[in-house]
Amino acid sequence: MASEHSNTVKHRRVFYIPGYDPIHPRRYRELYRMESAVQGDISDYRMGLSPREGERYGWNVEAEIEGADVRAEVEVLVWSDIVRTSLSTSIPATYWQLARTSWIYIASGALRRLMWLRKGPVIAALYPVGMLLAQLIGALLVAYLASTILTQALSWSVEQVHRLLSLQFDPAASVWSLVMRAIYWATFLVVLTLVLRWFKARDNKLYAYYLMHDYAFSAKAKGAYPPELRARMAEFGDVIAAALREDVDEVLVVGHSSGAHLAVSVLADLVRAGCVPANGPALSFLSLGQVVPMLSFLPMADQLRADLNYLSQRDEVTWVDVTAPGDGCAFALCDPVAVSGVAPENQKGPLVISAAFTQTLSPERWKALRWRFFRLHFQYLCAFDRPGDYDYFKITAGPLTLGERYAGRKASLNRIDVAASCHTSMAA
Repeated sequence: MASEHSNTVKHRRVFYIPGYDPIHPRRYRELYRMESAVQGDISDYRMGLSPREGERYGWNVEAEIEGADVRAEVEVLVWSDIVRTSLSTSIPATYWQLARTSWIYIASGALRRLMWLRKGPVIAALYPVGMLLAQLIGALLVAYLASTILTQALSWSVEQVHRLLSLQFDPAASVWSLVMRAIYWATFLVVLTLVLRWFKARDNKLYAYYLMHDYAFSAKAKGAYPPELRARMAEFGDVIAAALREDVDEVLVVGHSSGAHLAVSVLADLVRAGCVPANGPALSFLSLGQVVPMLSFLPMADQLRADLNYLSQRDEVTWVDVTAPGDGCAFALCDPVAVSGVAPENQKGPLVISAAFTQTLSPERWKALRWRFFRLHFQYLCAFDRPGDYDYFKITAGPLTLGERYAGRKASLNRIDVAASCHTSMAA
């Protein structure tokens, strides 16, 4: 864990790395604004937000929490433009992604190991595959029925006209047969395309295309970071390194969902490069709803596995990992280092704890949210009716560093730390 620091934080820099999300980062400001007000009413503390100056997107927080006044500067490290680019694919290209991504996870043995580890997120990963295949089958069925009915109706109509005019009609004639085949396949392709486009236009409710692009983005290089993302992560590292040279008490990096494994590699690079001053701010890392195994179990994820191994044994960073069994999209209570098969003998982090949705949400709210899987995946950033020792707003705007807040806290009793990946090679 991190070195000793004063137990009073007056000024904090917070860097939030979102998951695979194409939406403008203002959504995170609005979420923080609304949910912090709700949590403040529940937990009896005060928080106020104001715009933040500068080129990069963020906001300022003035908080009175646990009897102390704290100022926090929150900044979103944006890679939504990269996400949007990866989403810009045609319908045929998406189905090619489906085939390729499925093959990578099956042939590499990763899917079987992931299923053994946690079925929930694997079922979530299989959802877009099943939904897209169902859409294709439905579109094929509609296209078949439409083209069959049309050609049979045309054939019947022409036959009736010939009979009315007392003309000879041979439906098996070669010319007529070719015309009917042309009409059949033209109708089939047009209807198939229209139905598939209809499904895609409603993906803001179905999430099939979005999730397929998400998993395909991670798998396209079999676990290696694509060059454009690697370059953006280097920029993130520069921004965090600059903050570590400022006169602040804590630099807190929050990685949510896919952003968690990006943060692991960014912080590992920072520490390797000697960018963490010995007498500087406390450096803390909070990973939320992580899906690290989806990448680290792939054969070419050598860099991520090396970064997990390295970061888990460093004193420069305090790392706390928060998940919840109620979040079906995350690898709940799975130690991302251990399950990836790269835990060193002197592993120091992360501290794996549960947000325990069934206990920290009221029965009414849990009932309302239980089957809203994507909403639950963002619950870590929201208010809790009965908060336990996890409170996102106390962590990001309270008077204690992450290490001090969880000092003496033991890992969850249900923590999973068994090596499960069949690929454990690390970058040299």
